[in-house]
Amino acid sequence: MALFDKAWAAKTGGSFVLRVEDTDRNRLVEGSEQQISETLEWLGLGPDESPELGGPYGPYRQSERLDAYRPVVEQLIADGHAYRCWCSPERLAAMRAEKAEHKQDTRYDRLCLGMTEQERAKLPGFSPTPVVRMLIPDDAPLSFQDLVRGEVRAPFPDDQVILKADGFPTYHLAVVVDDHLMGINTVVRGEEWISSTPKHLLLYRWLGWELPAFAHMPLLRNTDHSKISKRKNPAARLMWFKEQGYLPEALRNFLQLLAYPPVAGDQEVESFQDFVDGFEWSRVNTVGPVFDTKKLDWLNGYYVRQLSDEQLGERLVEFITASGQWGENPSPSWAQLIRRSAAMIKPRLVKLSDAWAQLDFLTVPDDAVALEDVARAQLRDNAAELLAASRQVIAETQPFDARHIEAGLRTRLVDEMGIKPRVAFTPLRVATSGRKVSPPLFETCEILGRASVLARIDALAKQL
Repeated sequence: MALFDKAWAAKTGGSFVLRVEDTDRNRLVEGSEQQISETLEWLGLGPDESPELGGPYGPYRQSERLDAYRPVVEQLIADGHAYRCWCSPERLAAMRAEKAEHKQDTRYDRLCLGMTEQERAKLPGFSPTPVVRMLIPDDAPLSFQDLVRGEVRAPFPDDQVILKADGFPTYHLAVVVDDHLMGINTVVRGEEWISSTPKHLLLYRWLGWELPAFAHMPLLRNTDHSKISKRKNPAARLMWFKEQGYLPEALRNFLQLLAYPPVAGDQEVESFQDFVDGFEWSRVNTVGPVFDTKKLDWLNGYYVRQLSDEQLGERLVEFITASGQWGENPSPSWAQLIRRSAAMIKPRLVKLSDAWAQLDFLTVPDDAVALEDVARAQLRDNAAELLAASRQVIAETQPFDARHIEAGLRTRLVDEMGIKPRVAFTPLRVATSGRKVSPPLFETCEILGRASVLARIDALAKQL
């Protein structure tokens, strides 16, 4: 929703507003507001107006706007469009259960309509603290024009509660009042709110306010086409992507593709500005898109390779630090090792979180490189001889860089000793990394430095 809000605001010269709808006090989660703000900023979708930034239509938390809702509620009651309801939660639950058992409409039965508090108190299921309900007329508007779907028809609504017993408005009243007072002219939300739109249309009509345009977006689905659950699917939480090492520009591109075709045919890599320039609501796909992270992985790998070596190095250090992958008591020198290693792992890197597992061997003591069993099994009977020859080359190579290291090793092991490269370089690879598969060997040697490589060769030679 934020992506499409931001794109439409950018295209039309409007403002993208972040409003915290916190009137359901039972569902508040500490820190969630800060997480929303941080996530949007990380994703490059920061708002133009928000609780933190302020703006001409503040405050931007509904819990701080209660004075704006009460007069509207009183007006609706006075005009006969709303009424107080003293039914207890137990009475409402029992009523719905009985209706459901008889396969009847489970909407509120309007027991309290037209009653005074004293009259209602004489009946069972009375609660001394009332709520306020809308009085839905028989001619409630059930169809409306949607920017994405054209004409949409919704089911007949219930007598919706608009003011709860705790004095806080429900979503339905608060958004209508706030959208009007804040000058919102385009409301973008998920398709689950289509059924609630008739209630909002009624409120606009009763209050004599101009309607905004509505755009109801399709809901994301899992690969099995089930609805994504915030509780069951970690990918429903945006910070999960940051924690997994996805780049914000890749995720933004991925989200664009989920409900919108690329501007240029089958082109899948598209900047946010290109997305904005070609944006039209009529092109939004109304079929719930499948959230398949395989496509995201491909996009992320592409965006990783578009970074300069310096940019990637900084992002890797930032990610490894934030995720705690260094472990306890990291050396200050490790960050520089990671920066220098960015170029050699870039071609095979998919996510930032993959980097540490590829590079952590660089940070272990030279005499404590752990040998994988599969790496040890690769060593042939002539491993000690090849290791000794490799040691001589490493000790003598000048200058000590990847190009000269490779040239020296190829001359000595391949040309002079007649060993195939795949076999010739294996002992040195195992000595430096302890692994069967590692980042490029010659670049690894350059990053480790001559002294460290020699020490690792000696450590493996001792084991052999």
